[in-house]
Amino acid sequence: MYLASNYDDAAVVLDKAIAGCRADEVAEIRSPGTTLASWRTQSLARHATGASNGPTEGLNLCVKKVKRCEHGFRRFDNYRLRVLLHTGGVTWPERPSPPRIRTRCSPLR
Repeated sequence: MYLASNYDDAAVVLDKAIAGCRADEVAEIRSPGTTLASWRTQSLARHATGASNGPTEGLNLCVKKVKRCEHGFRRFDNYRLRVLLHTGGVTWPERPSPPRIRTRCSPLR
């Protein structure tokens, strides 16, 4: 269904999958047909909007990995900073340029 080029083709493929699952004799095959039927509108919304929650799920996975590896933080700020470092969301503030040191001119000039 997700490989279909437009909404109508995706709807046909999904409806065939639902009908095939529901017509099967095995209960374990009929169950996904019921699930697909109840989520039909949401599944086809990708073809209508082009939206995907893939980037959100990827960031959630990264946050869970950080939490699992760090064995707990005592301060939330440290946890937040570690998550931002791993996800590339840190924007460091601009450092002020160092003051110019005025030196005396060489007496040999």
